[in-house]
Amino acid sequence: MTTPDVTKLPNAEKIKNESRFLKAARGEATDAVPIWLMRQAGRYMEEYRALRKDYGILDIIKTPELAREVTMQPINAFDLDAAIIFADILPPLEGMGLELEFIKGEGPVIHNPIRTAADVDKLVLPPAEEALWFTLDAIKLTREALDPRGVQLIGFSGAPFTLASYAIEGGSSKNKVHMKSLMYSDKDAWHKLMSKLADCAGQYLLAQAKAGAQALQLFDSWVGELTPSDYRQYVQPYSKQALDIARDAGVPLIHFGTNTNGMLPEIRDAGGDVIGVDWRIDIDKAAAILGDTVAIQGNLDPVALYAPWDELEVRAKDVIDRMKGRDGFIFNLGHGIIKTTPVENVKKLVDFVHEYSQAGD
Repeated sequence: MTTPDVTKLPNAEKIKNESRFLKAARGEATDAVPIWLMRQAGRYMEEYRALRKDYGILDIIKTPELAREVTMQPINAFDLDAAIIFADILPPLEGMGLELEFIKGEGPVIHNPIRTAADVDKLVLPPAEEALWFTLDAIKLTREALDPRGVQLIGFSGAPFTLASYAIEGGSSKNKVHMKSLMYSDKDAWHKLMSKLADCAGQYLLAQAKAGAQALQLFDSWVGELTPSDYRQYVQPYSKQALDIARDAGVPLIHFGTNTNGMLPEIRDAGGDVIGVDWRIDIDKAAAILGDTVAIQGNLDPVALYAPWDELEVRAKDVIDRMKGRDGFIFNLGHGIIKTTPVENVKKLVDFVHEYSQAGD
């Protein structure tokens, strides 16, 4: 990969120790609203699609130089305030003994899903430095590229519940029948599984910070499938366990889940310096529920990026206006960028968030 001239890139003027992203994550005032986007590296970008003609997704993830290249693609293209390492939430399950494959047209598949207490007992917990060395090396390489620009790097992990969902269902699932059946019918096996996954996720996050990640995000993509009472009983202690382990890194922790608007206080109480919210709630209402002890991240509907610019601008303004006057706000989508998203709208959005929020001071 050719290293670009950092002095000619949009982020070159930023000063490392004055990152608006890290300031916002700590709840501090910033000169403009920082922005990064979940799945900001991926299939909507031509550069990524070109790479995928020669490499599978796991090949890219497990080759540190390629993972760095993909992580840097949106940083080279847009004036983003943070990068997120290109990886996936599922490789940690491989290290525990599950067989993972990404199948074209089907997505991730676990060939030996967990269905019994005996399956839980078989799971192992190797050190992240051993099982996930490729992502840790990618973080080190990416920091070399980001540091001259003053752009921070986010590491991440799937949350214990979302990892359990994939591990038990064997892949994506609409109703989570296998997962909930185990949760309700064999509580001992469930709690043992969740404790193992919490330890795995927490240690993985901690290892990423040690490798150089300057913030960490815990993704709980499927947690909104639960009732608040089930979340409190079966999941919250383990999200907290993972985040408590990661807390030792001393970097900001972001806790994000989808469809969680009926349990935002519980998500907050599980841990995190920043709580990410999706688009199914007005962000000022979410902020009022969460209180002023945490920063807020969100929450534009990803599909809004398909709208004509004048419509997208209205929606971006609305998100920013609702958070005006509150320190500790990071602009993001309510979930990841969709694979056919127009690139030009991503660039316009990133620039607009900075310009509009600065002009509004």
